[in-house]
Amino acid sequence: MSASTTSAGPTSAGPTSAGPTRHVSILATGAHLPGDPLDNDALAKVCGPLPDDVLEGIQVERRHWLIDPATGAHRTSTSAMATAAARQALERAGVEAAEVDLIVMSTASPDYLLPVAATYVQEQLGLENCAVIEVRAGCVGAVQALDIARRLLADGTYGTALVIGSEAVSPLLAPIFLDKDPYKVRMRDRLTVYTFGDGAGALVLKAGEEGSAHAGSRQVFATRSMGGARKPGMLITGGGTDAPLHEQQRRKRLMDISLDIPGTAKFGPRVFVEGIHDMLRRSGLALADIDHCVLPEGNAEYFASEYGTAGLSAEDQATLGKNIVENLTDVGATGSAAVPLALDAGWVDGRITPGDTVLLLAIEASRYLYAGLTLTWDAPTPAK
Repeated sequence: MSASTTSAGPTSAGPTSAGPTRHVSILATGAHLPGDPLDNDALAKVCGPLPDDVLEGIQVERRHWLIDPATGAHRTSTSAMATAAARQALERAGVEAAEVDLIVMSTASPDYLLPVAATYVQEQLGLENCAVIEVRAGCVGAVQALDIARRLLADGTYGTALVIGSEAVSPLLAPIFLDKDPYKVRMRDRLTVYTFGDGAGALVLKAGEEGSAHAGSRQVFATRSMGGARKPGMLITGGGTDAPLHEQQRRKRLMDISLDIPGTAKFGPRVFVEGIHDMLRRSGLALADIDHCVLPEGNAEYFASEYGTAGLSAEDQATLGKNIVENLTDVGATGSAAVPLALDAGWVDGRITPGDTVLLLAIEASRYLYAGLTLTWDAPTPAK
């Protein structure tokens, strides 16, 4: 992963100045999925079944939940999952926790509003002093966090970083079905329950010596919200300042999650296509130049079937079909954890290898955001 940082504008045809001079390497990844996998048959018993064609469209067959689906009890926490993923990444990298001087974490489901969840990761790793940054976001957050960390390592501000995405959506799902007849749960609510999973993914980054940046790097970052004039595609309410707390407490659910399913199905692919075109313009790469596109949810039928309508050529669709890396079937939609979990799966399986050009591209329905980052992979394939 090269440290040469570029900051192109929306109309740029490629990278601009190199800037920082330190090479930044991704040494290893780590992952944590709570509890045993819950398959679709298990979910049918708690919230009712979904039609086969709907299940085929969302592509999720298994997911892991932080909660006990029978009681709603919490068996771990967002920060504990993040710490577990971080420990695995550190062990694989051969790096002691004490060497970490920067933690950048993304989550939309922290343990508390304050202190930020990343400080609990710091505590659990035994780090008395450490720089901590937290990004409040869903799917795009881990890519944004990775870019923040690599820039701070590339310019010499810090030397070793943990980048973490951790998410717990199941606590929001439990009130939908607990103590209810499964067959009386609304179909739109069932779809929400079947879609999401919990988990955490982490990366260990290390900065090289000054002057170690690779010449001619094509590393590029871009992020954008395309939903400024649209209602949110996903909305989580409760615990904020949208209404007085005493009014919030009178709502049917203290915290709730709602999806604009028609809106995300129609507009989401446009966000993806704009994101990938933006990244290709900025980097000067063609899709055929990219060995792996890490795109959580990229193979979901409801999503991928609209690529052509959204403006992705048939040739690029065919190329993407060969190089996409995702694990939606096994983990569900996992918010901030999605990209690092998919990246971990691709690396551990031996698909992503040193020298590969990798595009990380996250799409988030909340306000129709995307975040993309290109990098050259340099972590050796871990031993089985």
